[in-house]
Amino acid sequence: MWRFIKGFFSGILIGAVLGLGLGIFLFPYLFPPPEAQETLAREESGALVAKGTFIHANPSDPVHYGKGEVSVYPSTVFLGKDFEVGPGPDYHVYLVPKGDILSSEDVKDTMYVDLGRLRAFKGSQNYAIPAGVDLKAYPSVVIWCQQFGVLISPADLDFEPEAS
Repeated sequence: MWRFIKGFFSGILIGAVLGLGLGIFLFPYLFPPPEAQETLAREESGALVAKGTFIHANPSDPVHYGKGEVSVYPSTVFLGKDFEVGPGPDYHVYLVPKGDILSSEDVKDTMYVDLGRLRAFKGSQNYAIPAGVDLKAYPSVVIWCQQFGVLISPADLDFEPEAS
């Protein structure tokens, strides 16, 4: 009888732990947050400095992906309306002083500029650039997961964008 009771409660505990873990992983996919729809105020942002496109850095990783355009202005990084990343915890937007970033190791030991926490996994968003940042010294914009130290999606910047 005691063996049955121990097995029963052990099963409940294991089921609860596995259910919680699965629920935490699946929650952002089942109940995605609303899409961001911020606009860029041209008078505040200034002239376009650089443009880039987020890429899926590791195609064998289906969870950490990104796509869409990014535009850099003298005081603002603007993620376009086609921006999208796979959901996860504690994502941040970084300016990184390296180009051709394809792995987490390319970012870990650099002196990046953290522009703040990502506000939505999809849609247009603005991020203020701190005063005094030399944008030419930062050829990449990166979406980074601070909690796990993982690269989500990089975008190399073209500092001679075509006129839009």
